[in-house]
Amino acid sequence: MTTEALLAYLHFAAILTLVVFMSSEAALCRSEWLNADVVRRLVRVDAIYGAASAAVLLTGVARTLWGMKGAGWFWSQPLLWTKLGLFVVIGLLSIKPTLAFLRWRKTLEASGALPPPDEVRAIRRIVMIEAHLLVLIPLAAVFLARGIGVC
Repeated sequence: MTTEALLAYLHFAAILTLVVFMSSEAALCRSEWLNADVVRRLVRVDAIYGAASAAVLLTGVARTLWGMKGAGWFWSQPLLWTKLGLFVVIGLLSIKPTLAFLRWRKTLEASGALPPPDEVRAIRRIVMIEAHLLVLIPLAAVFLARGIGVC
């Protein structure tokens, strides 16, 4: 029981960290608020978001392996695969903002130029799509936890 509780806690803590830093990216990534400090901060925030994403994945896998229901049950469930698929889609979407933030910082350091507002809006749109997809994962999770749609 203690292992299950600790695994759940670590998973939830990682999820909350991911949500905080994804939200921070969305809030900071606005052309009207963008300045040199914000460009540098976006790179740091995105790095923490990436680390939190890895922690979510690792703690989620740990829960399936060492949790009470066991890997055999979890990995046979379509809702787990739905959660994982959404997570992968979000991860793939996050590549473009990450590369943009790094490029923005590089350009800023080289020339002092900020990214054009249309590019900032396009990157923010991707971050917002990620955020909206993210809210579907807990829906699958609560159904899975309550035995709705399980095999």
